[in-house]
Amino acid sequence: MKDFVRLLRHLGPYRKDMVIGCLMVLVESAFEMVIPVLMSDIIDVGVVRHDVPYILGKGVQMGICAVLALITGLLYARFAARSAYGWGARIREAQFERVQRYAFSNLDHFETASLVTRMTTDVTVIQNAVNGGLRPMVRGPVMLVLGVGLSLWMNARLALVFFVCIPILGAILFFVVRKIAPMYGLLQRSMDHLNNVVQEGLTAIRAVKAFVRGEHEEEKFESVNAELMGTSQRTFHYAVLNLPAFQATMYTATVLLMWFGGNMVLGGTLQVGELTGVFSYVLQVMNSLMMISNVFLLLTRSLASARRINEVLDEDVVLTSPPDGETTVPEGSVEFEDVSFKYHADAREFALSHVNLQIRAGQTVGILGGTGSAKTTLVQLIPRLYDATQGCVKVGGRDVREYDLQALRDAVGIVLQKNVLFSGTIRDNLKWGNPEATEEELWAACRAACADEFLERMPKGLDTDLGQGGVNVSGGQKQRLCIARTLLKHPKILIFDDSTSAVDTATDGKIRGELAKLRDMTKIVIAQRITSVMDSDQIVILEDGKIHAVGDHATLLASDPIYQEIYASQMKGDEDGGRASAQCQEA
Repeated sequence: MKDFVRLLRHLGPYRKDMVIGCLMVLVESAFEMVIPVLMSDIIDVGVVRHDVPYILGKGVQMGICAVLALITGLLYARFAARSAYGWGARIREAQFERVQRYAFSNLDHFETASLVTRMTTDVTVIQNAVNGGLRPMVRGPVMLVLGVGLSLWMNARLALVFFVCIPILGAILFFVVRKIAPMYGLLQRSMDHLNNVVQEGLTAIRAVKAFVRGEHEEEKFESVNAELMGTSQRTFHYAVLNLPAFQATMYTATVLLMWFGGNMVLGGTLQVGELTGVFSYVLQVMNSLMMISNVFLLLTRSLASARRINEVLDEDVVLTSPPDGETTVPEGSVEFEDVSFKYHADAREFALSHVNLQIRAGQTVGILGGTGSAKTTLVQLIPRLYDATQGCVKVGGRDVREYDLQALRDAVGIVLQKNVLFSGTIRDNLKWGNPEATEEELWAACRAACADEFLERMPKGLDTDLGQGGVNVSGGQKQRLCIARTLLKHPKILIFDDSTSAVDTATDGKIRGELAKLRDMTKIVIAQRITSVMDSDQIVILEDGKIHAVGDHATLLASDPIYQEIYASQMKGDEDGGRASAQCQEA
């Protein structure tokens, strides 16, 4: 229950709406509880005496109570809806804001589909619990207490039926809640699995079609869909037992009440009006108990969702800005001092081991290495996407952990290995780099990234819609747009993480030529092609997370066997291709 209560702090301005909604329920219940007393007076006084004015007067009072109850009920619906959906919106906002602050290592703790479920389905469960449960949660106890009290006041002997039924109903509710409480957690996890398969299948739909794996994906979906269906059936199989069990108890109590009450009326110890009034209260009390039981079921499910939501909100953000973080990065020098890193504290081996490297401001540095040599891991430590496990990474002469995170990342532009574009126009995407960029600045960045070549052929130019994830452009065009977006930041350090792998050699050369003009910017280029880094001031060769060699092209070509092997394999391939092309032309 504490998980649900903790979420109440996100009510904010909607707290007042919830309180007013509760008050409306109290007033509505009070008006409704007066009606059986008035009905009893009509029967026992007005009907017995044949006093029509008395009956009409009491009837008008009953009508007024009914109308007032209706008005307060409608007001409750208004305030409850505002509080429920406003609260849900604030919870989603809090989760999304928290996720935006996560470091990469925090995101590793959650699947994407699970986060989507927690921000949508789980929040909807909380909203439904408030919107559908607030009224019975307040009304049920009020009607229970008032109904039992007024029944005892009217006839204590008949009211004893409550003291028999309530323990029975409590035992039934305890059994149902205890049985289904853990099932709701399983139900939400099954929803995670379904969303994961749907998301993966839709994101990779082109690969699915290319490999003709539609039937395989359908089988995967059928499996998780059957899992969700089975879990739902088992859960609600027990949940629906609540209603028939309560109705059976209520109808039994009604029969007993009519039997004993009828005998008392025949015996002259009870008036018909009193029996009618007590009977009305019995029905209201039984209904209130059913309301309370439904509230318990709603709360049981919402507690599972509240626990999952709080897991997102309680996740400790690994990377945070220091209290008085430095807000200015003076220049673009980078230094690694005996840096070691592993992704998980319990990992057996380090991804990076004892890295020592100095990069002066304005230098161009190339990084080469085989797959899994931790090239990407190395550059991700510079903008603090991860923190070094051991050692120190310095930017501008200061430890990166001394900088305000926003200031540090504004000073470091990184073109990620996986190119990401967002829904919207090309202009919208480019302005991620600089929201205030002018038309001239946008085109200058596009020319530097050689993106102007294809943009000028598009009818709408920068206003061309990219579609979701940039589906309307090719892989090489995506890379060039991402490069242009990063150049618009005017960072002090520019990192290319294999960011020209999808462009042809000629375009790669043009981009390198444009980057060479940026003298005041430190450039770090991870590449697979040796031609992309051979003009660098220094080249770093990584092997198994360790620095194997550092030097310029001439030095490494003369002394390092790994660099010589890479050079020989790539340049020999280029020469063979050139000879083959020449032979074809001669033929």
